Amino acid sequence: MKQLYTLILYQPIFNTLVVLYNYMPGNDIGAAIIILTIIIKIILYPLTAKSIRSQRDLQLIQPKIQEIQKKYKGQKDVLSQELMKLYKAEKVNPFSSCLPLLVQLPFFIAVFSVFRNGLSGNDSLQLLYPFIQNPGNLNPVSFGFLDLSKNHNLVLAIVAGATQFWQGKMLMQKKPPVHGAATKDEDMAVAMNKQMTYIMPLFSAYISWALPSGLVVYIITTTLLTILQQYMVFRKPKVNSEIIKLQAPQ
Repeated sequence: MKQLYTLILYQPIFNTLVVLYNYMPGNDIGAAIIILTIIIKIILYPLTAKSIRSQRDLQLIQPKIQEIQKKYKGQKDVLSQELMKLYKAEKVNPFSSCLPLLVQLPFFIAVFSVFRNGLSGNDSLQLLYPFIQNPGNLNPVSFGFLDLSKNHNLVLAIVAGATQFWQGKMLMQKKPPVHGAATKDEDMAVAMNKQMTYIMPLFSAYISWALPSGLVVYIITTTLLTILQQYMVFRKPKVNSEIIKLQAPQ
C-alpha cells in the first residue's frame, strides 16, 4: 500500500515540485509551491466545485429543512423520510459536500510528506524520474528570507487563520435568512454555526503554527483559490423550486 501511495501520489507531486523549482527564477521554492498548489487545485477543481455547490444548495433549502424538523420533531422515522423526499425534490445530496473533501485528503497527506521530506534535507531526490534534472538539493529559503522547512512561523499562521475566517464568513453571508417563527433548537444551531466561524480560524492558525512553513504556504494558497471558487459558484445561484414558485403566475 505504501509503495502504491508513493507511486501514484508522492512521486508525481515531488517530481512536479522539482521541475517547477528548476525553472523558477533563482530556484525559489516558495514560488514553486504556489504554482504546484494551483496545478493541484486545477486537477481537483471538479471535486471542490461540486463540494461548494453542495454546500450552497444545502444552505438554500435550510428554511425547508428546519420547517420539516419542527413539524416532525420526535418522529425520527417520518422525519428521515420527509427529509429524503425534500433532498430528492430539490436534487440535493446531503453527503456530496463531504465526499469530495475526503477524496482530496490523500493529496493533502502527500503534499505534507513532500514538504516534510523534500525541504528538510532528507534523501528524496532518489525518487526523481530519470528525465528530471537533479538540482542536487532543494534550497528551502524562499523570497530571500523565509525558510519553508521550519515551523512555528507566527505570521504565516495568522494569515492562514485570516484566510480561513474569510472563507467561513463568505459562506455565512450566503446563507439565506430563515423566515417564520424559529425554535430554540434552530436558534442554537445558528449560534453554533457563528461560533464555528470564529473557532475554526483559530484552530487553523494553531495547526499552521505547528506545521512546516512550506505546507502553510500551500494551505493559504489553497484557501485563497477556494474563496475564488466560492465567489464564482455563488455568483450563479441555484434556481430552486422556491424561486420558480415566486415567479409563477398567481
